[in-house]
Amino acid sequence: MNNHHQYSELREKLIAGTKLAFQRLVERAKLTDDYLIFSENGKVVKVKARSLK
Repeated sequence: MNNHHQYSELREKLIAGTKLAFQRLVERAKLTDDYLIFSENGKVVKVKARSLK
């Protein structure tokens, strides 16, 4: 059970870190009026950072 708890704790930290990194990326792109590139249904989509909430 201890390994499961450690795995869950690590998983939560990784998810939180990924969300924080993405938020910082979006904020930096907004400041420089840049675009972010995503994949949607296998197609490349270019999105203006300022259009994201």
